[in-house]
Amino acid sequence: MWPMQSLFHLAFNVTDLDQARAFYGGVLACREGRSSPTWVDFDWFGHQLSLHLGKPFQTEATGRVGDHLVPMPHFGVILALRDWQATAQRLTDAGTEFVLAPQLRFAGEPGEQWTMFFLDPFGNPIEIKGFASLQSVFAS
Repeated sequence: MWPMQSLFHLAFNVTDLDQARAFYGGVLACREGRSSPTWVDFDWFGHQLSLHLGKPFQTEATGRVGDHLVPMPHFGVILALRDWQATAQRLTDAGTEFVLAPQLRFAGEPGEQWTMFFLDPFGNPIEIKGFASLQSVFAS
């Protein structure tokens, strides 16, 4: 596995920057970066999210995860299991309605992972995965 040498940047639309700050900065505990009257950046677990005022992207529940269909496209992050558990707890404590509740997938198999799907306040779908060892992310 290669050590991470670069960061990703993702920009997408939201309809209210104060509500975005409450969710991304408050519930998800992402540190706010630069902003203007029309956008705000967040440190998304070490990567850069830029949330701009506009119409959120359209999604459709066509992605199969086990017996469930999840929204496509979606974005997310992969965390160490302890950080995933803390994030799942923050989301649960905030009353987040999950598309796919926090759960274990592929138990005892290569690539065993915890996952959860939820929507931000604007309908943007997010998946957060947790691994006991980040070395097993690409296990097959």
